Amino acid sequence: MHDALDTIQATLSTRILGKPNELTLALTCLLAEGHLLIEDVPGVGKTTLAHSLAQVFGLSFSRIQFTSDLMPSDILGVSIFDRNAAAFHFTPGPIFAELVLADEVNRASPRTQSALLEAMSEGQVSVEGRTRALAAPFVVIATQNPVDHSGTFALPDSQLDRFLMRIGLGYPPADAERQLLAEGQRRGKPLMAQANAALLLKWQRAAAAVETRDAILDYLLRLIHYSRRPGLFEQGLSPRAGLAMRRAAQAWALLDGRDFVIPEDVQAILPAVVDHRLARRDSDTAKASTLLLEHVAID
Repeated sequence: MHDALDTIQATLSTRILGKPNELTLALTCLLAEGHLLIEDVPGVGKTTLAHSLAQVFGLSFSRIQFTSDLMPSDILGVSIFDRNAAAFHFTPGPIFAELVLADEVNRASPRTQSALLEAMSEGQVSVEGRTRALAAPFVVIATQNPVDHSGTFALPDSQLDRFLMRIGLGYPPADAERQLLAEGQRRGKPLMAQANAALLLKWQRAAAAVETRDAILDYLLRLIHYSRRPGLFEQGLSPRAGLAMRRAAQAWALLDGRDFVIPEDVQAILPAVVDHRLARRDSDTAKASTLLLEHVAID
């Protein structure tokens, strides 16, 4: 399993240049059964990463381009009247795929954004009074431009909390960008699948079985409780966020070839898991994860 995951990461590195830590975080998110939010300026490879993950894992893929006029039915699907059968038949929307790319998710209205909530939290959607199960595995990778860009709507806290991780790609290092300039467009020939949906589900179960000892649970609890101190943040980390931290640390450990979590695993995933969940009350620009790591000791 570890060799296969190394191969997947090496394959992704041929498409997304110079971003090994970001690729590891993206893989961690998938193994932890989470949804991924990628926030960055246009043109740095957000969409390419989503396409590449679907290809290497052999997952069915659909892309939803979020725009200001997108409606919830454009995501979930709609019933269409069949004259020959004299009956309505449901036509599934693009949400019915194993990996769904919600591209520029913050360009749609809050009403349309909310259509993702049930799908992301429950693995199902309710359409026209009927509940329909989604694929397993089911992963949403959403991209968004920075909130200060024109034509964007800030995602509400309830939706941000559904994303296990938020990462940014940033500009590539100079040597990687030179290689990119020399080779040209990299999203051409599809990447060869190194796994399939059944294998991903197996790896997700393996990640969930990674041992989290009492000392690690106590460390997580101290981080959570520190975030709830009065005056630090608008609101502290929720129990859902705590579970997200544990799942992500387990998946990170699995990618590192271990069947147990160590404190460094928690520290590695902490920025991606908590920084989009915590808003500071003061004017300090330091990230929330930095504050937590500075003030919560490892026993």
